[in-house]
Amino acid sequence: MEDITDQARQAVDALAAGLEQYRAVQKDLKELEEYYSSPAWKEDFQAAEEGRLPAGLKCGVLAEDTVYDLLSERDELMQELALLSTEANG
Repeated sequence: MEDITDQARQAVDALAAGLEQYRAVQKDLKELEEYYSSPAWKEDFQAAEEGRLPAGLKCGVLAEDTVYDLLSERDELMQELALLSTEANG
């Protein structure tokens, strides 16, 4: 039982830290999601494709899958958290 307690303590602490980090970026993540579905992202993507952005400018957000994958993973994690909550209370 001592090992279980130690492992559970580490897991709970890690989850709490992760949730705190997520809360800190939640507003920015919403802004990113809005940008990704806006005409501005499409314009920036096209500018990058045409080489109109400054050399050396970090443009990972303009890779077609970067933001999509991030948002999809976020949604999957939220579903997992909801399921865990249901299981813990049910």
